[in-house]
Amino acid sequence: MSADLHLRPVAPQRESLCALMAVGERPGLRPEPGPKRPAAGVVGAVVTPTGRRVKRLSVVVPARNEASNLAGLLAELAQVLEQAALEFHEVIVVDDGSTDATPAIAMECGARVVRHAESLGNGAAVKRGIREAVGDWIVLLDGDGQHPPAALRGLLELAERHDMVVGSRGGRGGSRHRNLANRIYSRFASYVSGRRIPDLTSGYRVVRADVAKDLVWLLPNTFSYPTTITMSMLRGGWSVAFAPFQVRERRGKSHIRLFADGSRFFLIILRIATMFAPLRVFLPASLALGALGLAWYVYTLCTEGRFTNMAVLLFTQAGLLFALGLIAEQIAALRFQGLSRDHGR
Repeated sequence: MSADLHLRPVAPQRESLCALMAVGERPGLRPEPGPKRPAAGVVGAVVTPTGRRVKRLSVVVPARNEASNLAGLLAELAQVLEQAALEFHEVIVVDDGSTDATPAIAMECGARVVRHAESLGNGAAVKRGIREAVGDWIVLLDGDGQHPPAALRGLLELAERHDMVVGSRGGRGGSRHRNLANRIYSRFASYVSGRRIPDLTSGYRVVRADVAKDLVWLLPNTFSYPTTITMSMLRGGWSVAFAPFQVRERRGKSHIRLFADGSRFFLIILRIATMFAPLRVFLPASLALGALGLAWYVYTLCTEGRFTNMAVLLFTQAGLLFALGLIAEQIAALRFQGLSRDHGR
């Protein structure tokens, strides 16, 4: 009788145990509350207690002989950064071998100055600034005063939802020939990337620091660095937004050479296309040669009644280009393994 009493659970205890099992718990083993997940719709972002994504910001200003523009630009920039109320911000002026008072003015305005003993190029200055930056986000801002710091507010707002935000000039900000060239470059780049690019060459942008540091080895030392980073991020699958702004007239002479830098832009686009979207280049070339070979075969068949060696050569070249495109596409896919890392931002 006593043994039966020991084996038979008391009714209140049975009810309590069943209630705990119904909610997936056992007595004395309540699960600890887990970490909160990011809110739906925020891709690649960790929602902070304040709800802000951009909290630590580094502003990189490449400058070469910009003594007449730098003081006013840095004063405007300091005011905008103060109003942004960030946890941390810094301004890095990369002096690219200036022969005037550019570095001295930058230090007087409170910026951290990194100097090149000689001019290495605008892109080299930007790359140095990206490497020196300690913030989680980087602003790239030209030192000639054409990029108004007040427009940074709109770029930072969009950066809450995107990995990079580019200030778009809308085809303005230069001479007629330069604006026309920029529109041609943008359309060609839009085809290569498969995404409409309103402004390919703008140097005004906000970008995630970890992504920029991953891509810095791709950037050239010339003015075509905006082309490279924009194309790379679009083809790499990062979220890129474009924010229109009104460009200002600069004081002094521009360092951009229309024809020399313009030819580099096309070479950079082709280089990035073959690195990230090879079939966008190889497939049209292959189809063109194949169509030419078919047209030549039909012509010679009608006129000479035979299949010529030239048609064979054109068909062979078309097949080789297509095969090269497929191989290059596989290599590009392997490259993404190193460039598309998720850092949980």
